[in-house]
Amino acid sequence: MFANGQRLMQYMEQLAPKHYAVENDKIGLQLGTLNKEVAKVMVALDVTDEVVDEAIAAGANLIVAHHAIIYRPLVKLDTSTPAGRLYERLIKHDIAVYISHTNLDTADGGINDWLADAAGIAQEGRIPLDEVHTDKLYKLVVFVPESHHEAVLEALWRAGAGEIGNYGSCSFNIRGTGTFRPGDGSQPYIGSEGKLEQVEEVRVETIVPYSVHRGAVAAMLKAHPYEEVAYDLYPVDLKGRSFGLGRSGKLEQPATLSELAQRLKQAYDVPSLRVVGPLDKPIRKAAVLGGSGSRYVRQAMFAGADVLITGDIDYHTAHDALAAGMTIIDAGHNIEKIMKRKVAEYLRGKLSDDNYKTEVVASELSTEPFVFL
Repeated sequence: MFANGQRLMQYMEQLAPKHYAVENDKIGLQLGTLNKEVAKVMVALDVTDEVVDEAIAAGANLIVAHHAIIYRPLVKLDTSTPAGRLYERLIKHDIAVYISHTNLDTADGGINDWLADAAGIAQEGRIPLDEVHTDKLYKLVVFVPESHHEAVLEALWRAGAGEIGNYGSCSFNIRGTGTFRPGDGSQPYIGSEGKLEQVEEVRVETIVPYSVHRGAVAAMLKAHPYEEVAYDLYPVDLKGRSFGLGRSGKLEQPATLSELAQRLKQAYDVPSLRVVGPLDKPIRKAAVLGGSGSRYVRQAMFAGADVLITGDIDYHTAHDALAAGMTIIDAGHNIEKIMKRKVAEYLRGKLSDDNYKTEVVASELSTEPFVFL
């Protein structure tokens, strides 16, 4: 059985929820429909004419890409223009296009973490470079019979509840007596219709981040034995986990700027890169940001990074960085191609877990617009 396009969208939003995107970013379904069976998915960085040719040849009927194909509202669809011809071909071949952009940049285990891993930035102590979203926190209170206390707690932990800072499985538990009288037509786990029951129960309190609250409640209800579960879910005035663009942290293997640049050519599979700053400068802490990073040099400095690894640095920003004593490695915007293989691997795993036959392939074409001579 092939997965429906809506199921594939759910997988992508589990990896990169839409609310992680920066304001007004063009994400989600941009062309076609997801209300169909998808036999093959192609993952691409950009959707160009050549990538569409590749998708047609491969028999893909969904492209999951990083960069949007529609940036502003369409006034008309003129198929004599390059963009219009691209849309026309996608429609004629029934290929839908789904975009995961800054939400995939921001997400844990998304593009900026993949780039940080490849750059050798340690996971311990790694933080976002520029905060985009802070998870709201909720307090979940549920009353559980003693017999199912541990099972409900375990279900909540697996669903992501109970995390406070660097601590997990956090809860408060109070034992007491619960009362209820099953009504006509009820099928109580404990007791019988019309009879007042007194049951030894545990009041469980735990913290649930907004990003997982639906799944946590569903997991709790599934593990709970009662026909009608008594629980409360309400917001609390505490700051949850922060998510953002870029990453900064200590290098696992400190290096000079020149040594790090040589490492990155191999790690990011680029023929060349641009470096700003003295090549013999020691680099112990680095910041990385996929895409255009000119606006994030100051954030990298505030984070204590010795270098900013990014793309599309302009001339004047490079001079400003030099004057401020900041070093930069411009590895190019195209290093975000790392997402093709990573997203494809992720989707294959999700589809396999759910026993779907949908195939996932990563585009093999380079969409780097520059030629290096």
